[in-house]
Amino acid sequence: MNDKKRKEAAASLLKDMEATSARMRDLIVAIPPHDLLGYIYAQRLMKAMADQSAEEQCQADTPDDLINEIQFLLEYVHAALASDAAPADMTFDEAKCAELFELGRKLREQAMFFAMATSADTKNGIFGPDTADIEFRAKSIWVVLRGYRYQVLEGEFYRYVLAPHNDVLKEVYGVGAAFIAEGFQAMADATRSGHAEATMEMMKQFEAAQAFSVAQDKTQDEIMEAWVAANAEQAKAAGLAMDDMFRGGIANVSRHTKLPPTLLADLAYQRGEETEFFATGDFAGTPYRTLPARKKPLIQLGSDYYAVDPCFARDAGYRALLYNLLQRKPDYKKAFEDRQKTMSEAAFADILAAQLPGATVLQEIYYKDPTSKQWSENDTLILIDDVLFLVEAKAGAAATIASPALDFGRHAQSVQDLVLKAYKQCERFFNYLNSADEVCLYRLVGGKFEECGRVRRSDYRLMVPIGLTVESFSPFSAYCKELPQVEPLLGRHAFVSLSIDDLFVLKRILPTPGEFAHYMEVRQAVAGMRKAHLFDELDHLGAYLKKNRFDQEIAEQLKGDKLNMLIWDGMSDIVDKAFEGEDWETRPFPTQNFPEELQKLLDALDVTRAHGWLSAEGQIRDLGEDGRKNLAKMLFDLRQTLNQYPARYFVLAGDGKPLFVWLQQHGQQIDWSKVNEKASAASLAVEGSHMVGVVAAVSSDGTYHQAQSFSVRVPTERTEENSSIYEDAARMAHPTRAVNLKQPENAPLGKIKKLGRNDPCPCGSGAKFKRCHGR
Repeated sequence: MNDKKRKEAAASLLKDMEATSARMRDLIVAIPPHDLLGYIYAQRLMKAMADQSAEEQCQADTPDDLINEIQFLLEYVHAALASDAAPADMTFDEAKCAELFELGRKLREQAMFFAMATSADTKNGIFGPDTADIEFRAKSIWVVLRGYRYQVLEGEFYRYVLAPHNDVLKEVYGVGAAFIAEGFQAMADATRSGHAEATMEMMKQFEAAQAFSVAQDKTQDEIMEAWVAANAEQAKAAGLAMDDMFRGGIANVSRHTKLPPTLLADLAYQRGEETEFFATGDFAGTPYRTLPARKKPLIQLGSDYYAVDPCFARDAGYRALLYNLLQRKPDYKKAFEDRQKTMSEAAFADILAAQLPGATVLQEIYYKDPTSKQWSENDTLILIDDVLFLVEAKAGAAATIASPALDFGRHAQSVQDLVLKAYKQCERFFNYLNSADEVCLYRLVGGKFEECGRVRRSDYRLMVPIGLTVESFSPFSAYCKELPQVEPLLGRHAFVSLSIDDLFVLKRILPTPGEFAHYMEVRQAVAGMRKAHLFDELDHLGAYLKKNRFDQEIAEQLKGDKLNMLIWDGMSDIVDKAFEGEDWETRPFPTQNFPEELQKLLDALDVTRAHGWLSAEGQIRDLGEDGRKNLAKMLFDLRQTLNQYPARYFVLAGDGKPLFVWLQQHGQQIDWSKVNEKASAASLAVEGSHMVGVVAAVSSDGTYHQAQSFSVRVPTERTEENSSIYEDAARMAHPTRAVNLKQPENAPLGKIKKLGRNDPCPCGSGAKFKRCHGR
């Protein structure tokens, strides 16, 4: 299709979209809103019931289509109700409701075709040669993406992000952050489980009425009248359950939450208040204008407030609440911005405290840029073992981005502003780290810069620059790597974009420092791969749980020049399922599988947390299923012999990353000189230029009391002093040697020199014993 025909097709699609949306508006306004909501939510309930049937699931090719259609239609119900006053004459007509569903499907389809037609001729742009593909995805996602957060975590999110404004919220609305967070959670729960609870309530009251009728010798009408008179509260509960079931009552936030009317009014349109969405002009009433629910997610019907569209009540509620808070208290703006900044900068280390035990956390650090000679500032630097996280937080809302159809350039520029500012700040700091063997960090105290620490780049195996937003920034959090300006820092440290929403999920699925650090290592590898796309952080997390080093599989698929873009879709399902159901908090979260013996070693490394433990965990976690089984078997076989031998050792070689493991009988002091000699010999035997060593104190019954990593010194040339190591290496490398390279039987440990706390640690780290393995 040439450019002229493509433009003509786009113009025709736009005209069709405007006509379809106008017809939807007319139908919605003509139907009583409570009856319409009841009908739409009933379709959702029937879909959920059908999904529980195995037979229905087998027949359903696209099980989520109806849910997506319902969500889209509810957005238009909200838009029409916000844009039109209630007419005097309204009647419920099921045929018109069915027509609405059909029109909703048609409008979504038209919007998708429009996205294709208007994106295909984009030759180049902000995302380089991939701009056309990303423009299409930006437009299509603008139409269909809603509510990609887990409803059960709403309260936790709001508690955290509203806490800085607790005193002002109480002053303006009479309730604090925790109370408001509870209200938003109740709002989410009402649409998530409201129908189920209403059904149970109706059954309960029906059974009570039946029991009452057994003892009465009266007609059915008389019995019901008498039961209602004798059980007023139960009758009221039954009536409310009926309202939830059949008249959209689950969306009534006045009833299902305790949020004050003043706050709800700030988040709600009155009937006919909205004047922009259907106003004459390009894209009138189409999904490519800003839906009213993005601005105010609630609607007032009578004296109550309704979350007609449950997803935007979550997606836009936070931004709408803070906007109205400032409208009511404009003199709070400066303090508001300062508190937002403080909250967002602390969020990473705060929310992930369990994943960062003992970490050095430096906030608002300064340094003199060696290039510009000006003082520069970074938000949060986190140092834990041999891992460095640099977090640049952006407290602004990603949801304020302009519609990509109205102005893709502005839309893309908003992406640039949000991503590139954080990226550039990270880039300056990494360049500073690279400017000297050791660099100084400063704090601004009383207008003067005071040194607060020093950092050596060589101390860190993994360095991750992170841009953190408050609200979800999908899909651009995953796409930002396509910006031509976004290159791995110092040629190897890719930039990662996350949101506070993501952190609440990551902290549950990756509960230990080792799991989290290894995930971030893999995640960073994918962040550095252009053309490879997973939709959001949850897809990355799901891919990690399922495939571990999924970056390596993606790299294999991208080999050659045949692929313009590689998309992995649906990887988040394993994570999604973890937050479903009423018992989600008591069920175990999904995790990667490790044999029991190997898990004990990982647990011991995590408990001991001696220098280098994250490196050791990372190497073990790199192993695939077979490698994990092999390592577990070696551990199991050799530790069972610790009653006969005080120590055993072996090497697991493969993928160029050999691992040396020394098992020490618990209660015996470690002979570090022997450990180092055997590890050095093993490194020569397997020709490993870099080897990670692990020493574990174990009982023969399988209890791992402690485990720690150490640096293996690899000899570079043979000398008289190390000739015994080379001879040992030759024996180890002999073809007749078993894979489990272990200490000869009956080998005496000999006398072990007692180390002083200030002596160099024998593990080879260069630190004093008291600050390394002597802790």
